[in-house]
Amino acid sequence: MHGIVIQYTYSGDEKVWQDAVDAFIAAVDADAAIAGKFHYLVTVGKDGVSRTHVGQWDEPATVKAMQAQDYFATFSGALKALAGDTLTTGLMDVYNSTA
Repeated sequence: MHGIVIQYTYSGDEKVWQDAVDAFIAAVDADAAIAGKFHYLVTVGKDGVSRTHVGQWDEPATVKAMQAQDYFATFSGALKALAGDTLTTGLMDVYNSTA
């Protein structure tokens, strides 16, 4: 599995943030091309402003298919606007222990 971690802080209108995240997750869930191949988790820190998103996918073709969709461009732009200069990202490989 491959993945990305996105971290930032956000202290603006919570409904604006929730609407952007909810729309993205709904679009991912409705995208038959990536169903069961792409997973997304969003967390809010106890401080109320720290945000972390973790995306996981099975192979590079899955994330490329998602990135080609309009909903991805919309969410990416919204996330950059919400996070401002606090946005950091990091690619990763996901370790799954069988023990």
